[in-house]
Amino acid sequence: MRIIIRHEIRGRIRFSTGKKMSAEQADMLLYYLGSLNGVTSAKVYERTGDAVICFVGDRREILRQIQRFSFRDQKIRELVPQNTTRELMNTYQEKLTMRVVGHYFCKLFLPRSIQILKAACQSLHFLKKGFECLRRRKLEVPVLDATAIGVSMARGDYKTAGSVMFLLKIGEILEEWTHKKSVADLARSMSLNVEKVWLRQGESQILIPIRDIKQGDQLVIQVGNMIPIDGIVVEGEAMINQSSMTGESTPVKKEKDAYVYAGTVLEEGSIVIQVKQTVGSTRYEKIISMIEESEKLKSSLEGKAAHLADQLVPYSFLGTILTYVLTRNVTKAISILMVDFSCALKLSMPIAVLAAMRECQDHQITVKGGKFLETIAEADTVVFDKTGTLTKAQPSVAQVIPFAGCQRNDMLRLAACLEEHFPHSMANAVVAQALKEDLKHDEMHTKVEYVVAHGIASKVDGQTVLIGSYHFIFEDSGCKILEEDREKFEALPNEYSQLYLAISGVLCAVICIEDPLREEAYGIVKALKAQGIKKVVMMTGDSERTAKVIAEKIGIDEYYAEVLPEDKANFVEKEREAGHCVVMIGDGINDSPALSAADTGIAISEGAQLAREIADITISEDALHQMIILKKISDGLMRRTRKNYKFVIGFNLGLILLGLGGVIAPGTSAFFHNISTLMISMKSMTNVLTEEDLLTVIL
Repeated sequence: MRIIIRHEIRGRIRFSTGKKMSAEQADMLLYYLGSLNGVTSAKVYERTGDAVICFVGDRREILRQIQRFSFRDQKIRELVPQNTTRELMNTYQEKLTMRVVGHYFCKLFLPRSIQILKAACQSLHFLKKGFECLRRRKLEVPVLDATAIGVSMARGDYKTAGSVMFLLKIGEILEEWTHKKSVADLARSMSLNVEKVWLRQGESQILIPIRDIKQGDQLVIQVGNMIPIDGIVVEGEAMINQSSMTGESTPVKKEKDAYVYAGTVLEEGSIVIQVKQTVGSTRYEKIISMIEESEKLKSSLEGKAAHLADQLVPYSFLGTILTYVLTRNVTKAISILMVDFSCALKLSMPIAVLAAMRECQDHQITVKGGKFLETIAEADTVVFDKTGTLTKAQPSVAQVIPFAGCQRNDMLRLAACLEEHFPHSMANAVVAQALKEDLKHDEMHTKVEYVVAHGIASKVDGQTVLIGSYHFIFEDSGCKILEEDREKFEALPNEYSQLYLAISGVLCAVICIEDPLREEAYGIVKALKAQGIKKVVMMTGDSERTAKVIAEKIGIDEYYAEVLPEDKANFVEKEREAGHCVVMIGDGINDSPALSAADTGIAISEGAQLAREIADITISEDALHQMIILKKISDGLMRRTRKNYKFVIGFNLGLILLGLGGVIAPGTSAFFHNISTLMISMKSMTNVLTEEDLLTVIL
């Protein structure tokens, strides 16, 4: 692709493709730019054909990669999610433009009689909403709006009534626009991202692409995995977490003939389901409905704003009545009616929260509700899981050491055969190493049982096969080391994490896993402390030796080694009981109890599906710096809401005083009031962080 550089500063380039793009083409370019090494953020403007990137690294290499882009490249097309919000944005931009153009066209060219008729018809909508509130015996903002419009119409002040209704309609469009975009972004991120599934064929299981699944096929779902497609249970029983679909807080038991939904997560047991709806059914629409109905979207900021707004309505009426009684001046009385604190409060606060959620999504941070941003802003304690969170999500196999006269390749092949059923960072390393060495295998084992935070058990040729931690193999299962292997076992390298493989109670292999720290982990503690976090803790099921080395390297305040899932959850609960606001960050099934117990749980987006389902926020696997971005956005949201409160109260109080003094007319008061409401709402829609802020997030 040929490009023209329009503007450039250090770390930022604005370029043009030279032609207008469709929404689909703009999305292709956006997601391609976001996939490039060194590009930290990107924006694409389809109407002008321009794009902006922020980057670090070699400028020339990034430009060469951009020039390789082609709209005809199918691989690039596959980068784009099925549902994006660009079309939605275009729809609401046109809707807003048509509303503004239509209003001023009518004002300039329609006869006065037609304008009066138009205003009267439009007022019915607001009057109806006001009467509905009164019928429910509630004195809320719609009553105030209806009274202001009704009094203006009754006095023949159609110009003021029309302006008030126009600005209220603009506010409704902006609120609906921001809300729908935030919900759509969130729903898209929560949509299924399952590429392969286990298909049962006779007594064996085959891993195949989900797109090849047909109605009537039988799929095997194991513990911790997401159910990828709607279906009927034909075998087994399990506890299913359906909170993402039905809102139920506790897992639901599913057994034969029960219906299971795509997107729900299997917490306990295993089942075989028969496919009822193939991939691409109504999952996205179901999530949209779930989010719109979910109380999780309601933050305390929004609740406080709405409550305060409704509380102020009676005072506005009281002020209007007192002013008329004392002055007998209808104009001054109406000036109070035309100005209230509630509209701006009720409109700007939800928009600010949803805009912050949208901004997080722009940085690949999925926030499931506004209240979690408040928690992040208030947090003083952060707890990290180690494996897959502070360390890289794809550790590698350093050594495979056989015991009991077994062959190395046979043991690695067997370990991969078991581990591929339960994706975890260490399990993925074993599977990847077997693939790298071209050690192919058939499904030789019987039913595979996963023991959380311990290991895997199965049977091969009638023999019990176990793979997992030292605690699981030797202490829980009582496996032994042959005497002739004792010296070899004592000489195992200390610098690696270790998986132990035993057959029929005898140790047969030790797989040494190299689990290097993420590059950004070295600065994460210091950066969090700079953002106001007082204590950073690391918890891991790994050995004391490994945990201590990592804690010292990155400056952790406290660390706990060889912990079980319940230990992590208990620690989080004790911290909360001590008055701390706790954030937990993890990626595995064993982190799920702690993620649930924390004030806010953050999961790695490429981690276990159960962890992502339970977590309140997800971040990308190779971007711990997103934690700093999340904290900055959350803190910025709180600052913005405080400023909004001060501005709304100060500005509108000033308008009321000017109206009482006879300095400005009611129509002018209404104009400035609604303009200020519109402006503060539009300001609340903007990003909290500037590009300069993002460039300073260096770990």
